[in-house]
Amino acid sequence: MRHHATGIRLTAPAPGWSIDADVVVVGSGVAGLTAALRCAAAGLATVVVTKARLDDGSTRWAQGGIAAALGEGDTPEQHLDDTLVAGAGLCDEDAVRTLVTEGPDAVRRLIGAGARFDTTDGGEIALTREGGHHRSRIAHAGGDATGAEISRALVAAVREAALRTIENALVLDLLTDADGRTAGVTLHVMGEGRHDGVGAVRAPAVVLATGGMGQVFSATTNPAVSTGDGVALALRAGAEVSDLEFVQFHPTVLYLGADSEGQQPLVSEAVRGEGAHLVDASGARFMVGQHELAELAPRDIVAKAITRRMELHGTEHMYLDARHFGADMWERRFPTILAACRAHGIDPVTEPIPVAPAAHYASGGVRTDLRGRTTVPGLYACGEVACTGVHGANRLASNSLLEGLVFAERIATDIVERANDAEHVNDAERANDTAQTQGVAQTNDTAQTNGVAQTGSTARADDAGPAAEGTAPRTPVAADRPLAAAADPAALPAPSPLLDPEQRGTVQRIMTRGAGVLRSAESLAAAADALEALHDGAVRAAAPDGARDADAPDADAPDADAPGADAPDADRPKPAEPGVEAWEATNLLLVSRVLVAAARRREETRGCHWREDRPERDDENWRRHLVVRLTSERRLVLRRTETAAFGPVSPAQAPDCAAASPIPPTTTPTTDPPPADVTEESQP
Repeated sequence: MRHHATGIRLTAPAPGWSIDADVVVVGSGVAGLTAALRCAAAGLATVVVTKARLDDGSTRWAQGGIAAALGEGDTPEQHLDDTLVAGAGLCDEDAVRTLVTEGPDAVRRLIGAGARFDTTDGGEIALTREGGHHRSRIAHAGGDATGAEISRALVAAVREAALRTIENALVLDLLTDADGRTAGVTLHVMGEGRHDGVGAVRAPAVVLATGGMGQVFSATTNPAVSTGDGVALALRAGAEVSDLEFVQFHPTVLYLGADSEGQQPLVSEAVRGEGAHLVDASGARFMVGQHELAELAPRDIVAKAITRRMELHGTEHMYLDARHFGADMWERRFPTILAACRAHGIDPVTEPIPVAPAAHYASGGVRTDLRGRTTVPGLYACGEVACTGVHGANRLASNSLLEGLVFAERIATDIVERANDAEHVNDAERANDTAQTQGVAQTNDTAQTNGVAQTGSTARADDAGPAAEGTAPRTPVAADRPLAAAADPAALPAPSPLLDPEQRGTVQRIMTRGAGVLRSAESLAAAADALEALHDGAVRAAAPDGARDADAPDADAPDADAPGADAPDADRPKPAEPGVEAWEATNLLLVSRVLVAAARRREETRGCHWREDRPERDDENWRRHLVVRLTSERRLVLRRTETAAFGPVSPAQAPDCAAASPIPPTTTPTTDPPPADVTEESQP
């Protein structure tokens, strides 16, 4: 596949420091730390960059557990069937089969690394059920603190291995060499430390494990750091993203009031797995008869049922009733959830828990193959930031931790194999250089021979730069391919206009109103217009003397009474200053634009994408994936795959985007054309 570099980067100071490595992993959850540990164990100089503290990755918030066919009578084939059903026809079966067959041993290796799961009286791993599973296959730890235990074990392993880590660092953009291959990342370290401000980690392999993008919505289970940084970086680097319209809204999030924003407390699906019931204000169970698994139906079905019931009764929440558990079970099995509820004045032992759906997990992300490779050479992705094809239109409960674990191991294997191949090539080249040098020495002046040797040695040493602590890099970054963003700031790609950080809440409100649980052509069009007004305002603010960017869409700000009226008016906005808050807001805006563009184009209801105006699933036209990339003109290019199969995505395998198959017409003509800055790729 031809890599479409955009030449776009965040507006930021030039890097003031740099370190070299073989691989840089961005993120410290189960995916990132697993990949880092495996690469380091193979002798690669590995650097971990994380946005907060090392032990504060998204994984620690996971309550329920990790799904794998570990129990008696359970099989990977049964796990596969449940995953395919939950994915609503869009899972890539090869990716799912990889997940469920490699998953059990991956969990056992995690246990070997120090993770302590809850066990039965007989010493076996205790397993429970969650939504969409026909078997008890969810391994859990600390009752409802599985993610925290996995994080603890992996962080301890990283510290024991003395891996180089850079904490409190926001990754900015991908560095590439003159041939367009990955050459590292730029990042901004927040606060004091050995390195601070903007710097660079130079490495021929970059693993994105940055987690999700739940902060595009006003209410989410995601932490404040989940601002879509990895997806935005990949888009600016020219990578493809897929299935971003499929945002899973967790059905049972503790309801804290209509005006509550930010991270909301999750009430794990495992509570329903242990027998809790969903009821309305009258105490009536409403999931019975709606699905064979009742409260344990896949999450999209439960979230829709709760939303419908809320609309029917004119209320803003339903209830989860687990009073029959008793105090002992609550304290033993769900201590974290019990404490969170009591902290907000609710006692699940004596009263039902008010719950409502909230943004929880991105089923889509940066498009990868089965080795985690993206469409940018040397750039990998795993965990929630990635779209491997496993989740389809709706993730099966507790498959997320397993996906991060399995595909991180596969990424590490690929990186190590490629590093070994590169080392063999370098050894051969050095041997050849030595032979040529010896030949020159026999026929030429000795001083000339010394000059050849010194020149080659000096070039490699200068390009390598200071090595990271611990293992020295095997392959100096860009030793033979100059770094595109080397010392000369003029060589850097064009900066992207920054969104005023004060508009972060505006983006979230636009997305919640227009692209939340319930969507329609009207709501999505209003969201698209409002987001484009924000984008256009940022472009105009960044233009010198108020001049508009020549490539910016000519979009007016919305009317004061129109949806999206929070967007800036037509007056020239104040330019945003580079900084963490502006970079996060800009990333949120970019991923929101992609999500809305894909949601507008998918004219059906499938999985966790619910179109009120297109309530039926349409396999004939829409059992396929939507793939989006960003152009150098900051336009979004959208194409639709020919089948539900995920297809090849690595640069060496994928078809040229310029020859992408056309999007066939739908049975019902589309009534909502794409916004001005969205282009649909078709057969030339």
